[in-house]
Amino acid sequence: MRPIRSFSVVPRLPPKLEAMWELAYNYWFSWNDAVADLFAQIDLDLWRACYGNPVAFLNQLPQRTLEELSRDEFFVERVRDAQKSLHDYLSRAATPVSFPDHDRDGPAVAYFSAEFGLDVSLPIYSGGLGILAGDHLKSASDLNVPLVAIGLAYKKGYFRQYLTPDGWQQERYPDADFEQLPISLVKQDDGQPLTIGVELAERSCQAQIWRVDVGRIKLFLLDTNIEANDPDLREITAQLYGGDWEMRIRQEILLGVGGIRALWAMGLKPTVIHMNEGHSAFAGLERIRVFMSEDKLSFEAAMELAASTSVFTTHTPVPAGNDRFDPGLMQRYFEGYAKSIGLAFKVFLALGREDPRDDSESFCMTVLALRLSRFNNGVSELHGKVSRNMWKKVWPQYPVDDVPINAITNGVHQPSFVAPDMAALYDRYLGVNWKEDPDCSRVWRQAQNIPDSELWRTHERLRERLIDYVRYRVAESLRRRGARRREIEEAQELLDPRALTVCFARRFATYKRANLLFMDVERLKRLLSNPDKPVQFIFAGKAHPQDNEGKTLIQQIVQLSRTPELKNKIVFIEDYDMDVAKHMVQGGDVWLNNPRVPLEACGTSGMKAMSNGVLNVSTLDGWWAEAYQSDNSVGYGVGRGEIYEDWGYQDFVESHTLFNVLETDVVPDFYERGHGNLPRSWVRRMKNALVQLGPVFSAHRMVEDYMRKAYLPAFENYHKLAQADFAKAKELAAWRMDLMTKWSEIHIRNVRTEVPEQVFVGEPFVVEAEIWLDGLTTDDVKAELYAGQINQDGEMVQRRTVELQSEGKTEDDWHVYKGELMPAEAGRFGFTIRILPFHPLLIDPRSLGLIRWVDAR
Repeated sequence: MRPIRSFSVVPRLPPKLEAMWELAYNYWFSWNDAVADLFAQIDLDLWRACYGNPVAFLNQLPQRTLEELSRDEFFVERVRDAQKSLHDYLSRAATPVSFPDHDRDGPAVAYFSAEFGLDVSLPIYSGGLGILAGDHLKSASDLNVPLVAIGLAYKKGYFRQYLTPDGWQQERYPDADFEQLPISLVKQDDGQPLTIGVELAERSCQAQIWRVDVGRIKLFLLDTNIEANDPDLREITAQLYGGDWEMRIRQEILLGVGGIRALWAMGLKPTVIHMNEGHSAFAGLERIRVFMSEDKLSFEAAMELAASTSVFTTHTPVPAGNDRFDPGLMQRYFEGYAKSIGLAFKVFLALGREDPRDDSESFCMTVLALRLSRFNNGVSELHGKVSRNMWKKVWPQYPVDDVPINAITNGVHQPSFVAPDMAALYDRYLGVNWKEDPDCSRVWRQAQNIPDSELWRTHERLRERLIDYVRYRVAESLRRRGARRREIEEAQELLDPRALTVCFARRFATYKRANLLFMDVERLKRLLSNPDKPVQFIFAGKAHPQDNEGKTLIQQIVQLSRTPELKNKIVFIEDYDMDVAKHMVQGGDVWLNNPRVPLEACGTSGMKAMSNGVLNVSTLDGWWAEAYQSDNSVGYGVGRGEIYEDWGYQDFVESHTLFNVLETDVVPDFYERGHGNLPRSWVRRMKNALVQLGPVFSAHRMVEDYMRKAYLPAFENYHKLAQADFAKAKELAAWRMDLMTKWSEIHIRNVRTEVPEQVFVGEPFVVEAEIWLDGLTTDDVKAELYAGQINQDGEMVQRRTVELQSEGKTEDDWHVYKGELMPAEAGRFGFTIRILPFHPLLIDPRSLGLIRWVDAR
């Protein structure tokens, strides 16, 4: 029987407790333990049942309990203190880099992402990309960056995992009740929900907007599950990464195009946009359309303006992780849109193709984002290098090292992941402002002052807490599965709280190699069977619902963990989420990470573990390629970052290498105890990691990098180009069009240098060349010597450039350029000459894809 009408009944909070609603509706609670504890200590079982969601928690508390709490003066005082702390936080100014002439009432930057991992109570994330996006918002809040964020409100979120009795992963998709979440509906002045519309294959789709307060930052989530839409359109925001390619393109149109429209509908017009992965690349197109419509710019001028004020971060070095749409599907959804911005559809498709002339190539969202941004970056130094090679076809005339994709290494929001016990220790020795102090290096140097015994005892308590948590989670899984009472009781004895505990938790993609140690089960059994130096493993993670290979890895680990020799030595925790992750990164001794190099873009989970004093054991991929030190002083390396063509052989070699590291380094170091049973050398590594890596791999440092290297330059670009009714944007577009028509006629001849066969280090020599510019001026181009050491394959390495200066003309109107080179090191040395576009308003000449090299023949 269905009711004829439904409505929500909410508790009536006594006046003394009304501030709890304010605390519940700001995700500041997710990185402030005092606020979370305020709720949890009322009823821990209910708090856990609500997944740490304070709104659902308050709505389920009995009215009698609330009345009793209102008479508890101590509790009321705690509520007042928490509210005051929130107000103090929101009113503080702490921007490390300011935007000149920016109106602080509006955002300067809009951050787009398909997923956000803020807290387990808001399940709109699947893994590292979402957690990184959540950390970006939290650090932007701490640093008071004028930023707003856009995402989608998934009704079913990402799946919850459960295992069959034989260990096979199954998925369930519980519906989220948005009225029970710490989010609020954006409404118009008349009280009705504010909606925006997007066109999807000649159909109109409406979306309402939910607001999420993340400290000082506003995150807006679009939701199509409203009565105005047809049933299939209501499903667009049902699941994260669910459905077929048509569902994916609908989601990405909503995120990009709808996201820009939502901001404008709310009166928010940020100057800069940041596209976190290619899912939101359509936002760049919508900005072009807006600039054309509102500011009456040509497509060329609007594109220059949009690209000059856009930032794009690519996250995946795996080709399959980059969305590509069939041209026919694109035509259904974008043929009309292309006409609205004055482009022939074939030209429109070229924006998303590595080779614009290949009509059979699919439309790639990453390529579109690269073309519509002048600030492109990978998420670690190694990933930047991999990305330059991966997308070199977009700039075919450039050497791989010169492809315009840089690197800003990810960081983690440490206050969200550092355990309360460890945070108290940091408060005492690093200072109470360590959570927000932007001078990270100065703060983390104080970690050396933490007494070894205090650090180790705190860590031991966290390991014990992890073991208790694992026992609780395993017992709960067994109860849900209807296990026998004896099995449930045995779960209470799982693992040894004093043993060396190795944690592995992440997506179960095959390249992450969760099974690397299981390639030699007998050796693993020997490692785990030493009673004097006990070792145990805790695994957790989800495989994509369609990834049967990943599911098979989970099943293998679960089944091996049940064998007599490995039982109680290996445990797999079901339903990996942020709550499981926090306990593991806080309580393990070792964080294990062994992806195939170079397929891990960054790997932020290891940073979270490091921030809690947990040591990393990892292949030299992602962030660990930057963090690892060869003397093992901050953690342990597996291999030397080798890249293999034969993956089977790589797995064989690195499996043995990993065993060697564990057997000869990790286990002996952990159990080498001195006075007071302290592992002094182990604790020294913990401190070294905190001091040396803590300030480098923090989200505060990451956001500051984006501010200085991308947001602020992009913000300044906008104001330069927008002056005098966008005169500079129009000028830049006209210059580019003229340049494009003449570029192919630029030529270089008569390269001359009086250099002997042998040159001494530090001895300069002059190079001269003649260049035909075909009507362009010397102000339109930059001529450069491109020089460096030559390797055994005849290729230049460690190249550098020296600008050539115009020295006049020849009798037949060729421009004469000269420059001086000076080899700094001995060895084979070579040079060539290149010509690049130049304009004072052009951010990066490589972005145009135009370059001329001297003919080497």
